Amino acid sequence: MTKLLPKGLSRRERQIMQILYERGQATVAEVQEALPDPPSYSAVRRLIAILEEKGQVTHAEQGGRYVYSPAESWTAVAKSAIEQVVESFFGGSVENAVATLLSSQKTRPGEDELQRLEEMIQRARADEQADGETKA
Repeated sequence: MTKLLPKGLSRRERQIMQILYERGQATVAEVQEALPDPPSYSAVRRLIAILEEKGQVTHAEQGGRYVYSPAESWTAVAKSAIEQVVESFFGGSVENAVATLLSSQKTRPGEDELQRLEEMIQRARADEQADGETKA
């Protein structure tokens, strides 16, 4: 499954980020091996350096070599993307975003998902009530 990645990345940078998210971490050689129609080792190393400059990638030294990983968890990136979509397309309305998802045959949840969603809504209500009580 292709994941939605941050704006402002080139096609190759998005491919590299996809590899890092799938693997969790990788060396330049491992990224190069996983890329379709891979460029040279030095080109991959430079692309990863650019991603590091953009704040998308971090590195750690392991056994004398650099191992690269995404700077943010996939969960944080996905949450940010969803927040942007809700704000941009639905004027910040979660209700309208969910109504759109429920009205589409492609994204309509099954019975199990609906049950889990109901539980999440109940937890959100309880959390909101608890927050209201602590502020009062």
